[in-house]
Amino acid sequence: MPMRFTYTAKDAAGNMRKGTMTAEDEQEFLARIREKGLYVSDYKESQSNTKTIKKFKTKDLAFATRQMAAMLTSGLTLVKALDILCKEQESEAARNVWRDVYENVQKGESFSDALEVHGSVFPTLMTSMVGAGESSGQMDIIMQRLSDYYANQNKLANTIKSAMVYPIILVFLTIAVVIGVFVFIMPTFEDLYDDPTQMPGLTKGMMNIGKFMVAHWLILILLLAALIFVFIYMLKLPGTRMKWDRFIIKGPGFGKLVVKIYTARFAQTMASLYSSGLPMVECLKRSADTLNNSYISMKFRDIIDEVKSGETLSSSVQRADIFDSMFCSIIFVGEEAGALDDILAKTAEYYDEEADSAVKRLCSMLEPVMLIVLGIVIGLVCVAFFPALYDSIGNLGDA
Repeated sequence: MPMRFTYTAKDAAGNMRKGTMTAEDEQEFLARIREKGLYVSDYKESQSNTKTIKKFKTKDLAFATRQMAAMLTSGLTLVKALDILCKEQESEAARNVWRDVYENVQKGESFSDALEVHGSVFPTLMTSMVGAGESSGQMDIIMQRLSDYYANQNKLANTIKSAMVYPIILVFLTIAVVIGVFVFIMPTFEDLYDDPTQMPGLTKGMMNIGKFMVAHWLILILLLAALIFVFIYMLKLPGTRMKWDRFIIKGPGFGKLVVKIYTARFAQTMASLYSSGLPMVECLKRSADTLNNSYISMKFRDIIDEVKSGETLSSSVQRADIFDSMFCSIIFVGEEAGALDDILAKTAEYYDEEADSAVKRLCSMLEPVMLIVLGIVIGLVCVAFFPALYDSIGNLGDA
């Protein structure tokens, strides 16, 4: 359970700072205090008795930033806006988080520091953009950009979920049909043969599969669970995860569609960060992190190094070979015209529509595969047992 620490510390200028911070343990608390450049002189720790959350969902962030943008644009102070936002939260856990943010800002903490106190509850992208808004004095504009960004991300997530409903139902239906055929239907055909040794090879093989599934169903379930566990464990290994993430964007057929989704997400993030005034290197790092793909993150380390050494962004991205070539050309045009932020914003809108189409095409690829599997299973059943049915009907006619 997260611990809440109340601390007194000095900053680099020697000013006293007081606040609260939520962390998993004392070591994490002290590490994050050092990261903020503070020298703690006194702190107390206590078990938090209030409900907390690990991470805000995208739709919650979209709602919060939209409300903050509206209130700040209308002239309310940041403290008052946070107070109202805290009271508008439906869940107690979210209300507790926003109350901590409100209290820390009221004590003199910056808004970005107050968000950073809660670690992974708020995305680093949001914290970075809020910090940029504080530096530029355009917090209302930054909140509007965050609202648009999270609204687009939530829309894309909902599109994926909606498009996956039918394929998921089809997958479970296929599994249910296969199990039903082997476990319940096939045993009823065994009585059609007076001498089991006269069964055709295909019929005998399918019959044995059905008997094996009935006799060893628990072993099969445990084996399936073990395979899933091994797969999840292997994905946690850096080398395996790197190969898997590369396969996702390089795979035949579906790879190009996944790249469009990644391109849309990267363009949206990059446009939001760069237009907020953040340095190019930080924009690239934050944008790559939002894709949650280790292969792309590895490629972006090279891109960042090249940009630091004076290379143009378009040429570096082109050499990395992870996005559409058209996207690289658009970045080149933006750099030449000196309007990279505007170009990225328009590109994000275009790829947002492309991502919707890519999601639908990806899901539609699963449907024929499942239908083919169903057809093969039903076809095998027909080939294996219809001859026995005809023989039985013929014997009845002779009698």
